[in-house]
Parts: sequence; C-alpha cells; structure tokens
Amino acid sequence: MTQQKLQSKDSVNTDAILVINCGSSSIKFCLIKPATGETLLSGLAECLLSPEAKITIKRDGEKQSYKLPDAFDHQTALSVLVEQLQQLNLVKDISAIGHRVVHGGEHYSQPTLITTEVEQSISQLAKLAPLHNPAHLIGIKACQEAFENLPQVAVFDTAFHQSIPEKAYIYGLPYSLYKDHAIRRYGFHGTSHYFVAKQAAKQLKKPLAQCNLISAHLGNGCSVTVIKNGESVDTSMGMTPGEGVMMGTRCGDIDAGIIFHLVDNLGYSIADVNKLLNKESGLLGVSGLSNDCRTLENAMLEDNHVQATLALTVFCYRIAKSIASYSASLTQLDGLIFTGGIGENSSWIRAEIVKQLGLLNFSLDEEKNQATRFGASGNIATKSSRACLVIATNEEWVIAEQSAQLLTNLAK
Repeated sequence: MTQQKLQSKDSVNTDAILVINCGSSSIKFCLIKPATGETLLSGLAECLLSPEAKITIKRDGEKQSYKLPDAFDHQTALSVLVEQLQQLNLVKDISAIGHRVVHGGEHYSQPTLITTEVEQSISQLAKLAPLHNPAHLIGIKACQEAFENLPQVAVFDTAFHQSIPEKAYIYGLPYSLYKDHAIRRYGFHGTSHYFVAKQAAKQLKKPLAQCNLISAHLGNGCSVTVIKNGESVDTSMGMTPGEGVMMGTRCGDIDAGIIFHLVDNLGYSIADVNKLLNKESGLLGVSGLSNDCRTLENAMLEDNHVQATLALTVFCYRIAKSIASYSASLTQLDGLIFTGGIGENSSWIRAEIVKQLGLLNFSLDEEKNQATRFGASGNIATKSSRACLVIATNEEWVIAEQSAQLLTNLAK
C-alpha cells in the first residue's frame, strides 16, 4: 500500500486533532474536535509486528477491520489510517497530531511541541518508563513520516502531577538518589484526573481552582489522586505505575523485603520478580482466575468463588484506605470521583469502597448507584453525604484540547 502524506495548512486550523496513543505493539487513535469533544473517527491497530496485525476503524457507530499488509509495523498501520482518512474526506480537517506520552519526568508540566530536543528528552526518560516511552517514540517517528507537514504535540501523563509538593514526592531514601538520578514520585493518569476534576467542578458549580476532590481512576491500572484548589497535591502511583493500590495485574504497595526474600530464598531472578509484580499479581494473582473485574464479580456473585471474593475485597479495601489517607492533605473536601473502566461501570465496587468511608461522610444512594453505568455520569450520593461523582473520563479530548490551545498560543 502506498504511503500517503498530508499537506500543510496555510493557517492555524484547530478543527480536529488526531490523537495517537502508541504502545509497543498497538496504536490507539482518535480524530476529535477539541472545541466540543466530538469524535469523528476512532480505532485501534493491534498485534503489530506479527502476521495477525490488523487495524479497526470506528465511525458513526460502525466498525471496519483491515488486515495489515506485509511489514505489520506502526508505519504500515498509519499508512492504512491515512488512506482511510483521505477516502472519508477528513484529511482537510486535521490540524495536528497529539501524542500521549506517559513519562515527562520533571521536564514537562505542559503540552509541548515535539522537536528533536523533545524527542531526545523522551528517550532519556525511557529509563523511568521503559515499557512506555520507547513505544511513544516509535509512534512519534511514524507520524512524522506519515504526517510530515503537521505539527506534533506531546501531552504527558505526569504533567498534571508536577504541582505535587516536595513533601509528597520525596521518598525516604538518600536524597542524592533524587538529586542525581531523579528517583521520586511522579504519578500517572494525570490527563484523566485533570479531565474528571474539570467535569466535577462543573457539576459542583464551583471554579476548579476552588475545588477539593479525591479522584479514583479504576481500570486495569488504578490510581488515586488528591486535588486541592484544582491542583494535584498527592497521588498513589510513584516513580513507576507499579506503586499504590492493588490493580488488575500489579500488586501495588508491598513490603520491599518481599523482593529480597523471593530472590534470596525462593530462587527468583530480578526478571522473574518484575514479571510477578507487574503481570501476575493484583486481581489476577489473588483470585487465580482473572484480572477482569467483570469476570470476578460474576464468579463471586454467581459461583461464590472464594478467591474471587477475596481479590475484590482486598482491592476495595486498599482503595478505600488510600482515599481515606488523603484526608491528611486537605482541610475541606467537596467530593469523591470514580472514573476509569471499573470506576464508571461497577456499581458493586463503588458501593464496597464507599461503605468503608463513612468517617468521611460518604454514603451512596443505591438506586442512583445501580443506574449510573455505561458512560452515564452523575452524583450517586445520598442527600446527607458529600458528593460522590461518577464521571466518564475522556483523555483523548484533553490531549486534543491542549494540543489545539498550544498551537493557538504559538501562532499569536
């Protein structure tokens, strides 16, 4: 398939932004209007670098899948995407490519126009995110080839958390490890926490800068963030996404001595430990069944599966404990936010977490809780409770919005 390239614009146009989230063997993409959040097209290229590689494109509620031709790589997938955009007459609307980049370290607290220097920084930060940043660079370089005349913008997952104070990001390690090697808490899911905080402010009818919130992003990866006067002041994930609450396949917080015990006494290699903590633990490890919350809920409720029940109980307790601990960061609290695939859709998980937060004056309206699923948003708290908001996250919209704003500011 012949590679197609987009033409440059005569003036700054922010009609639509193509948002790219590149993984080592996948590309998620979304063509979105930054002003309204309207999605014109979305999809996924998956199983890249293998003969099973395919790309699925969704538009107007309909999906079409295309098997990728030989090469099966990111560039091939983008070539197919460009061709489809041209056939759908959407090329003229694209003003820029917005890239999700997981780790920006201490360098980046704002969306950034990608230059050679920025690429080098992302590469250097790969030591802090070895599974993510190298994949993002693959996507950036592939997009530069496919969309050579369009500006490329990086939006960093860590950026929202750059407001965290030193007392929250410094570990109890020799300070030289921070100064010389940048070992500190960075936090992740920042784009999601920022989006839902803005939406919560609208629901609470207060300026974001006056809102004090605790946001729980619950999916296969989970993080809890405390937001004071509209800014992140602490978050559960740390230098890597492995710290914090228990997740789908990650263990979250554990005694570091366990690692030495596994290596010294049980014969694990460091690679074995890394795989265990990140891919074989969490809901999957405790249940011995699945990392999918839906599967575990069904097993618990329908089959009385003991380990599924234990996994979900531990999961909810760890999250409730994390939420409660963040009361130390606030002098007042406007509400709690649930977001992410689990947070938005599992009424059972929400109820189990909130019933452990009575000391913070949270209680759920059972009927509202059961009704608020599958993209629905709203306050599911009782009248006597602090606000408990379910908000569907939209990280792609944030990336599109921030990319467009950057371009507008640069054009002034």
